[in-house]
Amino acid sequence: MRKRIFSIIQYVIFLGAGIFLVWWQLKSMTNAEKTEFYAAFSHTNYWLMIPVIFMSLLSHLSRSMRWKLMMEPLGYHPSLKNVFGVTMVGYLANSAVPRLGEVLKCSILARYEKLKIDKLFGIILVERSFDFVCYLFFIGITVLMQIDLIGSYVTSKLKVMAQSKGLPIWAKLLLILALLFAVIYIFKYLAKKFPHNKILTKLNGFIKGVSDGFKTISSLKKRKQFLAHTFFIWSMYLLQIYIGFYAMEGTSQLDIRAAFAVLSLATLAMIATPGGIGSFPIFVMETLLIYSVASPIGKAFGWLIWGANTAIVIIAGLIALLLLPYLNKHTKNKTHTTG
Repeated sequence: MRKRIFSIIQYVIFLGAGIFLVWWQLKSMTNAEKTEFYAAFSHTNYWLMIPVIFMSLLSHLSRSMRWKLMMEPLGYHPSLKNVFGVTMVGYLANSAVPRLGEVLKCSILARYEKLKIDKLFGIILVERSFDFVCYLFFIGITVLMQIDLIGSYVTSKLKVMAQSKGLPIWAKLLLILALLFAVIYIFKYLAKKFPHNKILTKLNGFIKGVSDGFKTISSLKKRKQFLAHTFFIWSMYLLQIYIGFYAMEGTSQLDIRAAFAVLSLATLAMIATPGGIGSFPIFVMETLLIYSVASPIGKAFGWLIWGANTAIVIIAGLIALLLLPYLNKHTKNKTHTTG
């Protein structure tokens, strides 16, 4: 009886958290943004949004499968349903607090699959680093495809992102590196000075786990599958935008090159604000101005794509939060290889 009450309370908390996220996303918009958001959906070919939604889910599934591949060198073989579930929970958390999702999905998967959270986090760091390299490669392709049209525009935007008031960017990087080395030196000194301190021991174990995570990725045997998933993920991102163009009359004349440009700039928006809220439609609008698309239509298209993807994250994330405890109710009776 007590266990059932606890489960009910747990589900209510999860559901409340999801409802709060929906409220928070809408409250964060201005009245003008809300008007544009709803207008985008009132003049849309909804049938064309079905493949967009389907491709979004496929990209999330492929990312989950790629993450699962990256765990194999550690001797970890979690179930795909758990990996996909925690991936969607991670996206849900990131829509409110940037980078919270990475920590949350590692901790949940570690609990359900009896894995070590520090090594999982090490894999996440490697994955994010690889994705960043892929993003730079994608920008390069975008510029080369239409260098006369958007090459200078993309370059100027990247410079704006890298520069701000105060110290120049090179000085900030040097300062960050100096602080990093100082922290590492102080930590090593304290670890030697107080070898039996519980906090320092746990931190040392965490750092070692992250290091092991980086090393084991180099022994990945299924590299072709890993690269195939990476190509598929970015292809799904691109096709969502390209097919989405045809859902609105004002963007139906755009081609695949415009889709490349929108994805390149819109990805920066996802970094700029939690879940890209507010910034995503602005970045899309600015990009489509290059292709002579009026700003209201460009912003409406941005709200359309952002709204569809955000709805998927919220709905799928909530479903995952509700189902994961049920799917793993016999976790205590399982045994796993932790490497």
